[in-house]
Amino acid sequence: METFRFQPGETPVLLSIPHVGTMIPPDIAATMTEHGQAQPDVDRHLDRLYHFAPALGIGFLTALCSRYVVDLNRDPDGLVAQPGLDPTEICPLTTFDRAPIYQAGQEPEQVEIERRVGAYWRPYHDQLHNELRALRDRFGVAVLFDAHSVRSRVPRFFDGTLPDFNLGTGDGSSAAQPLVARLMNVLSASERYSAALNGRMRGGFIIRSYGKPEENIHAIQLELTQSTYMDEDAPYRFRPDLAAEVKPGLERLMSAVVEWSWQKATGQRRAAYL
Repeated sequence: METFRFQPGETPVLLSIPHVGTMIPPDIAATMTEHGQAQPDVDRHLDRLYHFAPALGIGFLTALCSRYVVDLNRDPDGLVAQPGLDPTEICPLTTFDRAPIYQAGQEPEQVEIERRVGAYWRPYHDQLHNELRALRDRFGVAVLFDAHSVRSRVPRFFDGTLPDFNLGTGDGSSAAQPLVARLMNVLSASERYSAALNGRMRGGFIIRSYGKPEENIHAIQLELTQSTYMDEDAPYRFRPDLAAEVKPGLERLMSAVVEWSWQKATGQRRAAYL
């Protein structure tokens, strides 16, 4: 079964969208509650919002399976990426609102968790790892942009309302400071949208695992509040009117990532692309 979609690009930048998938295999869905089957915590419509990325030469990797099957941004060994939060498990048992995902007695046991890691988690991460290494070997540098979205208010994880754009770099460990400063300059130029760097969303397992600036692999996570482009409540409609307003800022942000990556690139194929 296909578990992700991948399209290579022609720049040193890779866009990853690990929580956009909604597919739940029927045997797993049969064990879930109505809350679980409704999937309220999926990063819906992000692939539609970032559809401009290939035109910038950016490759993309998107998940097809739901984060309720297995969470691609969690450590399979159970380590917590961002201390201080109330994290969900690699195979989540409750929604962000603490509603049960599984019917009583149907929660996945360790053998099932390991099966899902092998069947759904591992292929995504193998592709992610291999592509970042291939980009770095080809261009001399690779940049991972890990795209997420979240409801603007989730009391389980943070107080109050999130800023619109939440940039995370693992508290400065996953990307070069000049790149981060350039992106924050782009975000701070907006009069409409608020932004924060390593605030309440500082980055999850993916950027902390793959961001290795000392090896010329940089990783950035963006948590975009869903109120900027969709209805946060069911049925979670995409809002073209809102998306039209926020998309230019996203394009400027991604263009800045591409520009910075080309400035750092040393691979011979750069000239052929330009």
